[in-house]
Amino acid sequence: MPKQTIVVIKIIIWLLALVPVSRLFWLGFNHNFGANPVEFVEHSTGIWALVFLLISLTMTPIRLITGQVWQIQVRRLLGLWMFFYASLHILAYVWLDFNFLFDEMVNDVFEHPRILVGFTAFILTIPLAATSNQYMMRQLKSKWKTLHQLVYLIAIFVVVHFLLLVKKDLTEPFYYAAVLLLLFGIRVLFKLKKKMVMNKAQ
Repeated sequence: MPKQTIVVIKIIIWLLALVPVSRLFWLGFNHNFGANPVEFVEHSTGIWALVFLLISLTMTPIRLITGQVWQIQVRRLLGLWMFFYASLHILAYVWLDFNFLFDEMVNDVFEHPRILVGFTAFILTIPLAATSNQYMMRQLKSKWKTLHQLVYLIAIFVVVHFLLLVKKDLTEPFYYAAVLLLLFGIRVLFKLKKKMVMNKAQ
């Protein structure tokens, strides 16, 4: 795919990725967050972090199924938007929920497994975001790919975090869990297929 087309696709991703946070600013400006503003902001930012995470994880299955590789060039951008919304999610928790009272926040993290799982997922995203540039790729070399495989563990933690947060209707988190299982399943299927081909070749 031509470089100019990739640039256009990245611009479109930027514009679309700005919509959720712009909507939050608009709703906040108009005092339209509903009965529980803190929960609304936390849920919205958390959902969009998960959405961008799953979209970024879709890039490799698309390559495996179609043979196309152009989409890999936008995977890093999608991952950075995931980190952006995850950071807003954490900021909402630290600021709006606990008003930067870190002692109370630390107690909450260790008292509630759902918070601990989510916070662990965020901590794991930090080295990925910090190394998502060409310079770090050159410095880390083969270790870069190994480090960025943490994204699979992060995805599991995030989905578990969502499942633990929901107390009654688990429909929404189950949808995301199903998508994640599908993406993992495609990867496993192609790895098994590759292994079978290699065994036959021997």
